[in-house]
Amino acid sequence: MATPDMMGGAPPPAAADPEGIDGVRMSWNAWPRTKVEASKCVIPIAVSIAPIRAHPEIPTLPYAPLRCKTCVAALNPFCRVDFAAKIWICPFCFQRNHFPPHYSGVSEHNVPAELYPQYTTIAYSLSSNPGDPHAPQSNVAAVPPVYLFVLDTCMIEEEMGFVKSALRRAIVSLPDNALVGFISYGTQVHVHELGFSDMNKVYIFRGSKEIAKDQVLDQLGLGPSSRRGGGPGPAGAAGPGGYPRGQPVVQNGLPGPGVNRFLLPASDCEYTLNALLDELQTDQWPVPPGSRALRCTGVALNVAAGLLGACSPGTGARIIALVGGPCTEGPGTIVSKDLSEPVRSHKDLDKDAAPFFQKAVKFYDSLGKQLVSQGHVLDLFASALDQVGVAEMKVAVENTGGLVVLSESFGHSVFKDSFKRLFEEGEHSLGLCFNGALEIYCSKDIKIQGAIGPCTSLEKKGVAVADTVIGQGNTTAWKLCSLDKNTNLTIFFDISSSEKANPFGTTNPQLYLQFLTSYQTPDCQTMLRITTVSRRWVESVVGSEELVQGFDQETAAVVMARLCSHKMEMEEGFDATRWLDRNLIRLCSKFGDYRKDDPSSFTLNPCFSLFPQFLFNLRRSQFVQVFNNSPDETAYFRMLLNRENITNAAVMIQPSLISYSMHSPPSPALLDVASIAADRILLLDSYFSVVIFHGMTVAQWRNLGYQNQPEYQAFKELLEAPIQDSQMIIHDRFPVPRLVVCDQHGSQARFLLAKLNPSATYNNVNEMGTVSDVIFTDDVSLQVFFEHLQRLAVQS
Repeated sequence: MATPDMMGGAPPPAAADPEGIDGVRMSWNAWPRTKVEASKCVIPIAVSIAPIRAHPEIPTLPYAPLRCKTCVAALNPFCRVDFAAKIWICPFCFQRNHFPPHYSGVSEHNVPAELYPQYTTIAYSLSSNPGDPHAPQSNVAAVPPVYLFVLDTCMIEEEMGFVKSALRRAIVSLPDNALVGFISYGTQVHVHELGFSDMNKVYIFRGSKEIAKDQVLDQLGLGPSSRRGGGPGPAGAAGPGGYPRGQPVVQNGLPGPGVNRFLLPASDCEYTLNALLDELQTDQWPVPPGSRALRCTGVALNVAAGLLGACSPGTGARIIALVGGPCTEGPGTIVSKDLSEPVRSHKDLDKDAAPFFQKAVKFYDSLGKQLVSQGHVLDLFASALDQVGVAEMKVAVENTGGLVVLSESFGHSVFKDSFKRLFEEGEHSLGLCFNGALEIYCSKDIKIQGAIGPCTSLEKKGVAVADTVIGQGNTTAWKLCSLDKNTNLTIFFDISSSEKANPFGTTNPQLYLQFLTSYQTPDCQTMLRITTVSRRWVESVVGSEELVQGFDQETAAVVMARLCSHKMEMEEGFDATRWLDRNLIRLCSKFGDYRKDDPSSFTLNPCFSLFPQFLFNLRRSQFVQVFNNSPDETAYFRMLLNRENITNAAVMIQPSLISYSMHSPPSPALLDVASIAADRILLLDSYFSVVIFHGMTVAQWRNLGYQNQPEYQAFKELLEAPIQDSQMIIHDRFPVPRLVVCDQHGSQARFLLAKLNPSATYNNVNEMGTVSDVIFTDDVSLQVFFEHLQRLAVQS
């Protein structure tokens, strides 16, 4: 069974763009007709969609879409049209709909863009024409984006210097009309009033106790009583810009009081902010020996959420939290002040020995709900050698669709380059949009179990809601407070029908799914993007060639990884390795070709042949093996696994390896210890890190400086090629991966060795003959894994 093509490190060459115009990939591209047949498929029926992925062929129409009067699905290329009677038939509910008067010119020779067969994805600009009653309309005027920076000051001077320079660069990069606010915190929270430039005016909150939203507003002079009484300062005194203090104002189209005090356009407050950063010091609160600094991250984020709720409700506002250590004070605390107590580990969480964990998660869950109701986003940039509480904050970051970056220092390129990309414009920008909602319509007999990814359920019930819930479920619509061109969601489906198709053949052989994503762009346009896809029903699963040919191995592996990670977090005592093994054995038994009880007769169709290898690597990955990773790192890895597209997520599970040598052009190499050679350079891309690994001979030549001699030009080019290729990988990725340059037998070679198949270990090195390197592990190799799989799959 273990043929050379199955043991490769690189997947087979796929189409240049496997997601196509629709940004949709499915685990199965032909669907079983009944619930029983679906259960025989073993791998769940799931769809991965990138709701606003950029594609040059997607047209934008300047009007609202036509909707079916029964099921509210939009006009699409799969609709049947009677041009003579000016009627279109909805493929979801078969309702006959009349074209409205402004479509009177429709004919076979004059077809609207919505019916073009190639426009299965189409965008509508609703800003100019808010005529669609079903599209979520914004109740706010066109509003510039809001960035509220929340900075931890409990750090050493050097780190403070790094983060200040990153903030100065960010302020310069922001669009002039973007509104900016600033909060710093340590033992206490300091809300800086940027509109009062004559002197540094600050509102201080105690960090030791939870503060209700109303108390936050009252103390900042934004509560109802402040608005009536004119707020702080002399009655009727004018604030900056001539607005009466504390009165509700509208500035740049933005409703809400206090905007002109706490949130100012970047162009107006650049000088004030730079002066503030110059004066800002590390937290001055004394820290006794043997104690951690008092850091009230939870209260700071609570105050930030309250401030944005008063100043810019329902608009695209981001809280950008820059956190340099664990919360030790007030709500959201993850560890005590005593340094002798370590921050919780996975073992502590398993044994229920992390006293602060559940309370902190509950706090961030309610903070996340508040932010979702306001339409705001929490972005987390965590830089520290120890943990800062990403595992606890995960729920708030993921539910609001926020970005997360984890690094060792604010001076590290992972933080600096990622933070810079947040504010870049043009082709290199992340394409951040806000205030999104995704809604799904499906054919009869298809039910939605839920979604995994950066979203929150809108609890929209309907006939298409399944009884089983996976992730954010019990709904056909989800809130996406923030989304960018890489945002990806996985939707899990169920089949409700228990009967076969109508024997007289009148049942429609096609199924349909429609995804409607409404959102606001950074330049304040309201957009609606509609993707309609169709697949075929298959009557019988076992032996169905159409079903087998429609299996997407990469997508299936990523779906299993996301579902497995979700179960590890939600189900107590869940054995991930065993669950993956059982499902793989069932799949191979179902779709393999073999004689009963004869492992040597086992073969797998090429449509499935790479899947066992993906699962072998998934079992060994950081998503399943949490040993040697902190809960923060595991939460970080899983958040990115859940939000990235299938191609990137597949690289997280099964890294790609490229080999460079003097005698041949760069080529994909097996993800195996056998690929290591003294005269080769290897480039490993495991998504989170990119490793350039020099073989022993190459490293010696480099150290002797041969690349600097004119006669060794070829060697110089060999050294440069992987560096150039690694820069191309890093250039397109967010967060920016860590770049590791190492030599064979060097200490950092572990970054490569940990990802390779251990075909040569200290146990079998004598049998392997001449190998360049061995891996010191008790893990089974891919070959042994396959032998076990074959034996178990053919059992009677």
